[in-house]
Amino acid sequence: MSASSYTTITRMSGLAREMRVVANNIANASTTGYRAEQALFSEYIRRVDDTSLSMASARIGHTNLAQGTLGQTGGQFDFAIEGDGFFQVQTDDGPRLTRGGAFTKTPEGALVTMDGNAVLDAGGAPIFVPPGGDVRVAPDGTMTLGGRAFAELGLVRPVDPNRLVREGSQLFDPDGEVEPVVDTRIRQGFLEASNVDPVNELARMIEVSRAYELGQSFLESENDRLRDAIKSMSR
Repeated sequence: MSASSYTTITRMSGLAREMRVVANNIANASTTGYRAEQALFSEYIRRVDDTSLSMASARIGHTNLAQGTLGQTGGQFDFAIEGDGFFQVQTDDGPRLTRGGAFTKTPEGALVTMDGNAVLDAGGAPIFVPPGGDVRVAPDGTMTLGGRAFAELGLVRPVDPNRLVREGSQLFDPDGEVEPVVDTRIRQGFLEASNVDPVNELARMIEVSRAYELGQSFLESENDRLRDAIKSMSR
């Protein structure tokens, strides 16, 4: 197989991965707190004889951390972050970060996500809501019941955002240290929508599909050329 064919195959492999990323973004366009992902291509160049060989692959994932639209729900345990930062929740695999603020209270009073993960306070401990009355949450995350504070929603951000590891549609593993966020507001009774732009994603899907088809056409032409050359040499 020629070097140009190897280069085209690696490019097509990257395009296939990017197509999966785009499809996943579109599927989560209505997921609360979802952060769009992008596939970044990296290039590897190596000298071969008197020329160079370039290989490109989409092995790098980038998360778009831009703010999503806030929508009012009126839910007592629906919270949206206005600004930077993440809620911190406890999972079986350790603390994780999320922008999805649709929480609920268990019969025991624990504040949890819809998947049952405990929501953590500013000190990293699970939050328990006292019985009776309506809970109020101030913009700084202070939770009160009957005018008395009982917890503070913890907001953190990764020290190195580039190390975020996506887990599912809403959770992130910080894969490193986190730091508290103090310049962010929490909106009670609101949820943050996905930051996916469906129109742009559909346009990107068409571009990726056409680029993949172009690669297929090249490989078919190259295969025909080599086959004709072999036939000519065997005569």
